[in-house]
Amino acid sequence: MSIESPTLGGRLQGWPPFIRELDATLSVHSQYVLSGNLYDSFLTPAPDGGGHAQLLPLRALLWETLRSSGAAFMAVYDPVDGIQIIPGPGDPGGLGDEAAQAAERLLGKIKPDDKPSLEALTRLLAAVARPKENIRAAFVIDSASRIARTPTDLEPAERDFFRFCAKLSRTARPVRVTGPRPKPLYNPIVWLVERPGDLPPWLTADNETIREITIPRPHLGDRQETARLLARAFGVSDVGADEVAAAACDAFAEQADGLTLQSMIEVTRLAKERNVDLADLPDAVRTYKLGVLDNPWSRGHLRRRVLEGEKRVPERVIGQPQAVTKTLDILKRAVLGLSGAQATRSGSRPRGVLFFAGPTGTGKTELAKAITELIFGDESAYLRFDMSEFSGEGSGDRLIGSPPGYVGHEAGGELTNAVREDPFRVILFDEIEKAHPRILDKFLQILEDGRLTDGRGNTVHFSESILIFTSNLGMFVPGRDLTALDASPQGAADRVPGTRVQNITPGMSYDEIEHRIKTAVAEHFTEVLNRPELLNRFGDNIVVFDFISGEAAHKIFDLQFANICRRVAEEHRLVLTVKSEPLATLREWCTEELDKGGRGIGMALESYFVNPLARALFDRELTPDEKLTVTGIRREGSIVHLDLQ
Repeated sequence: MSIESPTLGGRLQGWPPFIRELDATLSVHSQYVLSGNLYDSFLTPAPDGGGHAQLLPLRALLWETLRSSGAAFMAVYDPVDGIQIIPGPGDPGGLGDEAAQAAERLLGKIKPDDKPSLEALTRLLAAVARPKENIRAAFVIDSASRIARTPTDLEPAERDFFRFCAKLSRTARPVRVTGPRPKPLYNPIVWLVERPGDLPPWLTADNETIREITIPRPHLGDRQETARLLARAFGVSDVGADEVAAAACDAFAEQADGLTLQSMIEVTRLAKERNVDLADLPDAVRTYKLGVLDNPWSRGHLRRRVLEGEKRVPERVIGQPQAVTKTLDILKRAVLGLSGAQATRSGSRPRGVLFFAGPTGTGKTELAKAITELIFGDESAYLRFDMSEFSGEGSGDRLIGSPPGYVGHEAGGELTNAVREDPFRVILFDEIEKAHPRILDKFLQILEDGRLTDGRGNTVHFSESILIFTSNLGMFVPGRDLTALDASPQGAADRVPGTRVQNITPGMSYDEIEHRIKTAVAEHFTEVLNRPELLNRFGDNIVVFDFISGEAAHKIFDLQFANICRRVAEEHRLVLTVKSEPLATLREWCTEELDKGGRGIGMALESYFVNPLARALFDRELTPDEKLTVTGIRREGSIVHLDLQ
C-alpha cells in the first residue's frame, strides 16, 4: 500500500506541517495521537484563495482537512460536552443536514447532550473505523488525557476500553469514496492528549497503525504572519506598503516569543481595549505575559535615581570603584532596555545579569542591596537564594516546584512563585558554585530565553528581572605538581588532587586579581562543570571585587561604628561617645586582619566593642538622654573591658 502525498504537491500547500503529515498518511494509519500545542489557533490559507490567511482552532482545522479528503462528518467526543457532530445544524454551507444523516447511518441516533460510557464509546469508534457503508468520516477524542485516572494503573473499564482501541487500530477498514481522493483511506480516530504519556504506553508501543504527532509552538515566521494579519485590527490593511507598520509587526512577533498565536490574538484584544497603538504592542505583550500594568522600568525618575547612584553607591559599597562603575554601567543598560541588544532576539531575556566574584566580605551582597534600593526604593525587595542549600540533585524542585505526582506539587516553586507574584525583582543567587550542576541548566534557560516552566506547567517570565550571581571562585585553585613542568612536553604542571593553594592575595594589583579570578571562573565552568555555554551567557558581566585596602577598611570601620552609636541612641536614648585614644585602639584591633573584608571588621567590632558595651550597659541603671563616654579599652585574654563614664 503506497502513501498518497497530494498534500506535498499543493492541495494543502501553506497549511501547518503537522496537518499535512496527518493528511498525507491517512492511507496507512488508522489512529493518530496529537499532543503539544492543542489549544492554539493555526494559520491556513484563505478559503477563497485570497491574499490574507486565516486563523483556525484545532477542531476547525481538522475538519477542513478531512472535508477536503471527502469526509462526510467528524464526530467529536469529550467528557464535558459528550458527542458532537461537525458540521452542525447551523453550518452556513448547508452541510449540517447531510452530515447528520451520514452520522446517523453510521452511528445511529445521537442526542446533542449524549455522554456515552466507555463501553458505549467503543461501539461508536468501531462504527467509524470499521464502517458498514462507504462513508468517509473521522472520530476525535478530545481531552483524552482525562479518560484514565493514571495511564499505568488502569481501572478494569479503562483497561478494556484501551485494549479494544489497540485491537481496533489493527482491524480498521479503509474506505473508498468518489471525490478528490478516491483511493482507500482510513476513517481516522484522533486522540488529543496534553502529553503522549497520558495514554497507556502499550497502546502505541510497536503499533505502526497509530501515528504520534507533536504540534509545536509557532515559530517566528508564523508569529510574523499572524502579526501582519492582526494589524488589520488597527486599520492597516497592507502591511507590506507601510514600513512603520511592518517594523511594528516584526517587533510584535519577536516580543511574542514563547506565546501561541491564540495568545497574540488575546494581546491584540488587550491592546484595543487599552487604546494601545500598533507600535506599542510590545508593551501589551509585557502586560499579557506578566499580568501587571505598572512597569517600574518605564518610570521617568528611574534614570535620575541611577545618575544619583553614581554618588550614593560608592558611599555604601566602599573600596570597590571598579566593581561599582561596571555594575552601574550594566544597570544603565538595563534601564534603557539595551541588555543583549546585539542579539537577534533580546526582548525576552532578563533586564540585567551580573556575576559578582572576588574575596569574601568585600561588598558583593551589599552592592546587590544597593542596586535594589536604587531601582525599587527598598533594599529588602531583593530575593535571595543561598545556593549552598541547593547542592542536592533533587533540590531544584524547591526552585521550580515538584513535578506532577510528587509531594508538594500543588505548592509550586519558591523562585517561580515569587517571580510570578512580582516579576520586577532583583534576584540574588549567593555562592552559585555550591549549587548542584543540574540546577545550572535551569539558569541556562532563564539567561537564554528569559522564562522557566514550573512543575505545574506554568510559564514564568524573567524579562523584567535583574539576576545577580555571587561566587568566591578564584580565591583558591587546585594545587599543581611543579616537578611535572620539566617532564611534561607541554610544559604544564599537573593538578594534585585534594590540594588547594591561594590564587590571589592582598597587595596584588586589581588587574592581576581580575585576570586570575576570571580565569578561575572560566576554568570552573568549562573544565569542572562542563558548562561552557553557561559561561558564555554571563559574557562580560563578570564583576570582580578587590581586596579591602587599608584606607577602605578605615572608612568601613567609621561607618559601622557610627551605626552602633546610632542604634544605642535609637534604642535607649543615650548619647555615646568614645575618646580618641580608645577609639584608635579599637580601630587598630578591627582593621589589623583584612582577609575577611568588611564582614570581618563588623565581626571584630561586635567582639571588641558591642559585647563589652552591652555588658557595661546591662550593669547600669540607664537614664534617657544620659551622656556616656568610653574613656578606655583593654583586653584580658579573650575578654575585652570598657571604661565607661
